[in-house]
Amino acid sequence: MSDIKEGTLLWEPSEKRKQQSNIYDYMNWLREHKNLHFTDYDALWQWSVDEVEDFWASIWAYFNIQAKDPYETVLTSHEMPGAQWFPEATINYTEHIFRNWDETEPAIIHASELRETEHVTWQKLYQDTAGLQQTLKNLGVVKGDRVASYAPNIYESIVAFLATASLGAIWSSASPEFGVQSVTDRFQQIEPKVMITVDGYRYGGKDFDRIDVVETIQSALPALEATIVIPYLQDEPTITGLKNVMMWDGAVAVSGTLTYEHVSFNEPLWILFSSGTTGKPKPIVQSQGGILLEHLKALTFHVDLHKGDRFFWFTTTGWMMWNFLVGGLLTGSTIILYDGSPGYPNKRMLWQFAQDTKMSVFGTSASFITGCMKDGIEPGKEFDLRHLENISSTGSPLPPEGFQWCYDHVKEDVWIASSSGGTDVCTAFILGAPILPVYAGELQCRGLGAKIESFDDQAEPQIEEVGELVLTEPFPSMPIYFWNDPDGSRMHDSYFDVFPGIWRHGDYLKITDRHTCVIYGRSDATINRGGIRIGTSEIYRAVDHVSAVNDSIMVDVPKEDGESYTPLFVLMKDGEELTDDVRKTIKQQIRENCSPRHTPSVIHEVPDLPKTLNGKKLEIPIKKILTGQAAENVVNRGSLSNPDSLDYFVQLAGQKNA
Repeated sequence: MSDIKEGTLLWEPSEKRKQQSNIYDYMNWLREHKNLHFTDYDALWQWSVDEVEDFWASIWAYFNIQAKDPYETVLTSHEMPGAQWFPEATINYTEHIFRNWDETEPAIIHASELRETEHVTWQKLYQDTAGLQQTLKNLGVVKGDRVASYAPNIYESIVAFLATASLGAIWSSASPEFGVQSVTDRFQQIEPKVMITVDGYRYGGKDFDRIDVVETIQSALPALEATIVIPYLQDEPTITGLKNVMMWDGAVAVSGTLTYEHVSFNEPLWILFSSGTTGKPKPIVQSQGGILLEHLKALTFHVDLHKGDRFFWFTTTGWMMWNFLVGGLLTGSTIILYDGSPGYPNKRMLWQFAQDTKMSVFGTSASFITGCMKDGIEPGKEFDLRHLENISSTGSPLPPEGFQWCYDHVKEDVWIASSSGGTDVCTAFILGAPILPVYAGELQCRGLGAKIESFDDQAEPQIEEVGELVLTEPFPSMPIYFWNDPDGSRMHDSYFDVFPGIWRHGDYLKITDRHTCVIYGRSDATINRGGIRIGTSEIYRAVDHVSAVNDSIMVDVPKEDGESYTPLFVLMKDGEELTDDVRKTIKQQIRENCSPRHTPSVIHEVPDLPKTLNGKKLEIPIKKILTGQAAENVVNRGSLSNPDSLDYFVQLAGQKNA
């Protein structure tokens, strides 16, 4: 592994690429229509956060937002929480999707472990959405009703969401690999009128029948009036145990013209749930208008999607990146879906898929990139990636070596964009820009309109120092509220309890003097030794230098004497053992790359590392288990991709606390 340093310049866009970017077009538009002259991104960003009302009004005008009732006020207040955007306007999200109708390009390309690659025209997408909308109307679904989906990242899920949003109804989804408890913990809170589900799915070459699970979910949802079944695993699934059921083909075959229910800008579009590793998941409600504006801005300017581009992100329907991917349709791009394991039959599969679909944007996770790196894959040599212009990464910080690997082994002239945001805002608000250089290990910029700062403990903004990631001005895709949180206390305690009136996101952030950003992991999962905090991402990067180690988790467990116990848990590669020499090498890497005081108290080899279904490591729940808290109180096993992996930590905690 190379010793590339954080901040090493790796790539700069050509002048031609800059001039062809959507950001350049927007800056030219501002010059022509608003007499605003910006020569670089930093000046544009500063204006966008100093004059937030003017900025978002310009976004409305630039994208020609279609409103049945126009707005009079951009922002009611700068106070958080409570600020409302464009309160007089009435809009519809789905209407803005279908104004991008294109006869020459497919709307969607999709494939899965069960299905061959298929191109779907805008005509078919429209017809199926109109048909399902009519069926939902016939079932009594109206504005404000909830439609829940228990289906994977397949074409039908897009249709179901668009039909739901067209009616002003509220969408919510859970991926079918979620267990019964995870799904009921979500859907019982929101009481859906209709559920859309599959009969099962295939993952990693194995089939998983879900009909029995769906029956159990139905029985836990007394307000559920109808269930629509997509035959996915079987052509003719046995559904005799289900109640009030109809099949997908019949639901979309109803003839009709798509109509649009215009709702207030600040009425709900969907309910997203936090990962749910502890307690019941938080039901986060975001607005039709806030999501529309933010996704148009982020996908047009920061992902630089144009008509004719082909936009892919590997995701499930249980992760907000699915919602972000759907937003690609707002730009007139073709979106690409894949359902299945990213590593089956091996990690080359997605690169083959990129070649076959002529992918423009390859969206993935940092763990996938580092996994390809460790497996010695050479995508640039093995596949034709001439159409690939951008590799985007999220989920966890992409280490500098991951950036370098993309340039060395994927494509020399490719734009790498690491991004950070979250379910709470359903976007990335620290991300890329096609007109900026790429530095190893750094996120290129703070997103337009997102006044992100790094606060010290005295709530003072700082540069070149690691602090709390905060938003100090309102942002359109912030939650409008949490479901069943009438006094707003749950939302307040989630974001505003540390810095009153300021959104605290929960990540550690450094803003460099070049205006780039580095994320150091969750601020409540950092390693604190002698008052010196270090992000877990820095620890993992150091451990990644040890070739025998596949992955790792480190936690900081406080002790009664004021000190802390910092165990490191490592998952070894097949055929490798955690020997004394390997332990010595791990400590040496952490000592040299992080600091001597942050070497682990002890190093344990584990059979597996607990991760959510979205691939995020469970640092905080493991920490709580090791402090003696019961696993069932801090972890929802149904939210894990590998629930049995917790058993090791429960047993270890029992020994430690015996």
